[in-house]
Amino acid sequence: MLAALLLLAGCGTPAESASPASPTSAPTASPDDASPSAAAEPGRPYDAADVLTAMQESRRPGGVAEELQTEGVAAQVAQQLWTWDGTPWSEVAMGGSCGPDACTLEVTGSTDGGAGADTYTFAIAPATGDVQLAAADLHGYPADIEAQLDTIARKGVDASELEGLTLLGARWLPPPDTGQYWLSYRSGGEEGSPGMDVLVDLAGGTVLDRKGVVSIS
Repeated sequence: MLAALLLLAGCGTPAESASPASPTSAPTASPDDASPSAAAEPGRPYDAADVLTAMQESRRPGGVAEELQTEGVAAQVAQQLWTWDGTPWSEVAMGGSCGPDACTLEVTGSTDGGAGADTYTFAIAPATGDVQLAAADLHGYPADIEAQLDTIARKGVDASELEGLTLLGARWLPPPDTGQYWLSYRSGGEEGSPGMDVLVDLAGGTVLDRKGVVSIS
């Protein structure tokens, strides 16, 4: 359970949260591109007690503000912590602070073999204890499926759209968008470069959506 996991010193910086646009008609790749990884089901492996213990034992500098260490807050957070295949992370970090009118809690988890870490950022109202998910930047999918995701994307869009672009990585989506990934392609090989984001459905081997991205000066 969460209490037994290693609590890291750093939580990472949450990326901007963006809800995918409604799927639009787009070229698709063959369903043969799907793999056993497509059968993985996200799940919520933690309960309120797990989250509360992790808050209390946080080793992140500053830890978690005492105002947030309540069963009510912990229960709401636990209900929104999805992992890629429903199993607990092998490493977890939590940190949270409060201002006069609002609190923020960050939860980061990672697993061996993952492409990156999953980071959840919550906005919490100290007066009511209401917890809202502010951002979810989820990269805890198996690193070895990136080539497969790239193949689906490149088969599902016109070749000219991704010409000269490099895949930087992907972000998996929690339910109700199970099995969907936003892939980030950039011309300069780094965030901020012009490029394209492609929404892929792994199980169906299809491209659901795509959107151009321009650099911000």
